Amino acid sequence: MNSQLILLLIVFILNINVNGQVSDKIKKETKNQSLYALDLCKYLHQHPELSLKEFQTSKRMAAELKKIGLEVTENFGGNSVIGILKNGVGPVVMLRTDMDALPMEEKTGLDFASVIKSKDASGKETPVMHACGHDIHMSVLTGTLRTLVALKKEWKGTLMVIAQQAEEISGGATNTIEAGLFSKFPVPDYAMAFHINPELASGKIGLVGGSAFAGVKTVEIVVYGKGGHGAYPEKCIDPIVIASRIVLDLQTIVSRERSPLEPIVVTVGSIHGGTRPNIIPDEVKLELTLRYYSFETIEKVIESVKRICKFASQMAGMPDNQLPDVKVLPVETPPVLNNIELSKKIDGFASEIIGTQNVLKVNPTMVAEDFGKYGLTPEKVPICLLWLGSSNPELLQELEKKGERPAPLHSPYLKPDYATTIVTGIHVMTRNVIGLLKADK
Repeated sequence: MNSQLILLLIVFILNINVNGQVSDKIKKETKNQSLYALDLCKYLHQHPELSLKEFQTSKRMAAELKKIGLEVTENFGGNSVIGILKNGVGPVVMLRTDMDALPMEEKTGLDFASVIKSKDASGKETPVMHACGHDIHMSVLTGTLRTLVALKKEWKGTLMVIAQQAEEISGGATNTIEAGLFSKFPVPDYAMAFHINPELASGKIGLVGGSAFAGVKTVEIVVYGKGGHGAYPEKCIDPIVIASRIVLDLQTIVSRERSPLEPIVVTVGSIHGGTRPNIIPDEVKLELTLRYYSFETIEKVIESVKRICKFASQMAGMPDNQLPDVKVLPVETPPVLNNIELSKKIDGFASEIIGTQNVLKVNPTMVAEDFGKYGLTPEKVPICLLWLGSSNPELLQELEKKGERPAPLHSPYLKPDYATTIVTGIHVMTRNVIGLLKADK
């Protein structure tokens, strides 16, 4: 064995020892922080707030960041909170959590279940629940920061933290970016976030390199007709029939116009028309959600939607000045495109601290998350959104035997394995940050 190979072997062994020591320090410190994070999570779970109404949640997160020692900017672009922690010269790592909850009644039976009610955007009173794990996301972030401060000798650089409003309506990330996030604060070299996943066991994480979460566009369609008495359909042009044809023809976009290897979803989620069984209405309204990964593809899908609507109406005899009105709403969520190199680094860091068997390579999903917007600005920040397993492993095994699945995200019965999920999240994210901001020895 030549001397160069021996030297490389020695360096490799030393790195294993050093990295192992760092992971041991993280695990030891997490024991001191996990109970605090769990208590915070229960408090946040009991006090959920709707999108754009995260007033008290925002204040609580600002207070937590100040207590840890971050320089805090409150009400940035709305209710979002920005925190900065400098620890010597080094890269900038951004960590983001969402804060908002959902308008739904909790049915978990937990002793810290939410009983909060609030008024939604229309002014209607509704129950509110953290049914998407944002309470866990905030708690993991807080626990991670407290652990990193306790281990400041292990890393050098700057932490940039965002407690973000309005993820559920896909406006929060845009608000912070448009408020000057990357001009008023350091531009991150890396950005990371968690999202819980009840399909994965607690103690595990899921990683996707590249396309991870789908982009979303919402389309509203108004189909016009010529109304009249239901007993005289020959004297009318029925928009319900036209709309029905459109709904069926829209299904051919995915099945016949796009490659089966190309991930696209076209769903008609809402259809409204008519008031009485014996009245043919003048119009019918449809609402669509479109899910995609390719910006080029989604534009072609939208062209197909418009074409199908136009010709379905013309076939029914509607004049050109009364063809369907197809409106693509301006608020959209782009795809989350995880940086492949950053994902590989996280794979190594996470495997080291929780074990390779607990770092799962998972498939892209067609659900959406506005975290992807941070990676699509002119600064081209490398981002990675990680799945955080959140279901008790024994529960998953029992459900699998019955052919059942755990309560999904946005379910009133969502009941994560809080303690293990939070500890795992702190372990992994702390190790990621220290790995990316490793201090020179």
